[in-house]
Amino acid sequence: MKINTTLTPATALLALFACIIPFAANVHIPLLHGRTVTWIENSQAVLLLLGAVITFSYMKPFELPEGSKKFWLWSALWWVVLLGRSTSWGRDYFPHLPHFVFRSISVVLIGALLLSVILSKQLRKEIGLRLNKLSIPVWTCLLVVATFLLADTVEHHRLLAPLFLHSEKYQDLTEELYETPFIIGLLLISFDFMKQEVQYKSTFSEAMLALQYRQSMRKA
Repeated sequence: MKINTTLTPATALLALFACIIPFAANVHIPLLHGRTVTWIENSQAVLLLLGAVITFSYMKPFELPEGSKKFWLWSALWWVVLLGRSTSWGRDYFPHLPHFVFRSISVVLIGALLLSVILSKQLRKEIGLRLNKLSIPVWTCLLVVATFLLADTVEHHRLLAPLFLHSEKYQDLTEELYETPFIIGLLLISFDFMKQEVQYKSTFSEAMLALQYRQSMRKA
């Protein structure tokens, strides 16, 4: 596994944003009877959907070899699962549907995500190859982990919750605000991986063409 220790401006801005989130209660951001939280949740759903769309449009998995196709389809499925979880598997938008509908959606999506890894040796190999080949943006990963833990701390009132939740009335807003840099951080990591893979394939293709050219010149 390769480590990239470069702190990008985007990650630095997200970290700064995460630091000021607890003070949303101190400046009395209008909650508008829950509409502010709803707007943030809807924006997060759009970002998660964007993750799947970018994966398909940038990597074009159906044009890739079988192994790479499986990996990037699996990556796109991750975004769909996160989107489902973010919207309570659709319950947020269709609250009147029977409970078993949402339960079925969650079982199908999570099951597909897990079974893909369990049943496909080729997919496991592709995941391992990328862990060895691609560099990990360590600061963005730390940001994602930290904001996820902070959102969980606020949601479940864990030991350090009073440090980050300055008013009970702002619990939902604070939680959603922490989830926003978490999601954006995931997008940054995913797009970084995609750019690295495209660059790696381009470099590999150029090397192969140069090798073929040298071989043809020797034959000539």
